[in-house]
Amino acid sequence: MAGDDRAKASSTGSSGLVRPPRTRLDQPKAPRRRLLPEYDPEAFGRFSERIARFLGTGRFIVWMTLIIILWVLWNIFAPKDLRFDQYPFIFLTLMLSLQASYAAPLILLAQNRQDDRDRVTHEQDRKQNERSIADTEYLTREIAALRMGLGEVATRDWIRSELQDMVKDMEERQVLFPAESDEGDR
Repeated sequence: MAGDDRAKASSTGSSGLVRPPRTRLDQPKAPRRRLLPEYDPEAFGRFSERIARFLGTGRFIVWMTLIIILWVLWNIFAPKDLRFDQYPFIFLTLMLSLQASYAAPLILLAQNRQDDRDRVTHEQDRKQNERSIADTEYLTREIAALRMGLGEVATRDWIRSELQDMVKDMEERQVLFPAESDEGDR
């Protein structure tokens, strides 16, 4: 019992207020309860891209045109008690405004995602180009070093020309000093 009193006294401090237990810094915090439902931003982004792609097709224009024509024809030629939007077509205007107010941000979201993908692709291309340039420079230096090394190596053509020069020299000596060559024969 005395141990419990000491534990309470140490956690309350001198003011008598109870401090919350210390959280450990080496462990992640427990997730908080959220009031709003959670959603996957990637799934929403993919959904918005599908909608934006559909809004940019001829199929969407055809369907939208057919719906508007049917809407107008129904509200002009249908019996008066079945018409739901009279001549100035205020409800049609509201629906088109609502569609536009949702389409614009979805298209912008899809464009932003495409810009992000393009930025990543551009960065990867830039890095690949840098690696290619570095590889090309390395190979250029290696080829230059090989050429410099080959400059000191005797090539077949050089050896052939040197041998031909020596043969000419020997023939000239034989012409100039025929006696030396005869003494060698005896």
